[in-house]
Amino acid sequence: MIVVDGTAPITFPHDGDAAITVGTFDGVHRGHQDVVARLRRLAEHRALTPVVVTFDPHPLEIVNPSAAPPLLTTREEKLAALERTGVAMVVVLPFTRALAAMSAEAFVDEILRARCRLSALLVGHDHGFGRDRVGDAGVLQALGADRGFTVDLVAPVQGSEGLPVSSTAIRRAVAGGDLARAADGLGRLYSAASVVVHGEKRGRALGFPTVNLAPLSSRKLLPPDGVYAVRVALPDGEREGMLNLGGRPTWAEEERRLEAHLFDVSGDWYGQPVEVRFVRRLREVRRFADADALRAQLQEDEALARAALAL
Repeated sequence: MIVVDGTAPITFPHDGDAAITVGTFDGVHRGHQDVVARLRRLAEHRALTPVVVTFDPHPLEIVNPSAAPPLLTTREEKLAALERTGVAMVVVLPFTRALAAMSAEAFVDEILRARCRLSALLVGHDHGFGRDRVGDAGVLQALGADRGFTVDLVAPVQGSEGLPVSSTAIRRAVAGGDLARAADGLGRLYSAASVVVHGEKRGRALGFPTVNLAPLSSRKLLPPDGVYAVRVALPDGEREGMLNLGGRPTWAEEERRLEAHLFDVSGDWYGQPVEVRFVRRLREVRRFADADALRAQLQEDEALARAALAL
């Protein structure tokens, strides 16, 4: 997948025009995946290059910071998820006040047509862009008829409960610790990506060595503090384990951290990328009287985590 900074000249992998979809794509959930799959089929049918145009930062961080939601996916996580969809190219537009002020017509003409070689546009049925999001389906179809590009609208994907999949609903599920509902909307386990760093090695002394993650972006949404059954993707493969998210009250430390104990494996992954995939919350974070009490609880946590991961 080719990733292009929207402020730089855009070079296509081959001659010809593009089939484009536009959106924030936070989470790259099942609805987004459906849009990209349809985009790829459309592009193949018409011999076009499939292109996702997205924004960074989240538009609300610029137009209404107090209402900006926490992110399901950071920029790097979003690009990794988009790469898994098989799309050929992603154009990342820096979202600025100037971009927010552009009319739908100007956005189509100056960015999608002039810079991205728009020939076919595919968007959600309720999509809107341009100043005040006035570029709705009707406006886009009128522009397409006038400028010579096609517009295809995609209906929302339904979750297992019959409701439309949306980033907002998934955020609500993650924030509430409902990981099963979040996974249903995402089509995968909710996750957080980071890098392995050194810790204080207290877990090793307890018989439960941990993989410590570097602090995440303050914009990244995490589930409630607690102990979780997790799957952990490392450069040499996926492992199973349990993770503490939050402070370490037994040691009187309040800083929110992520540290995972991996089952049946050891290794040196310092400086390596890691992705923690949340499977189930096992309990809250709490203080223990001493190291022996904590060790006994960790043994119970391991049994519960193994059982959860076996399902």
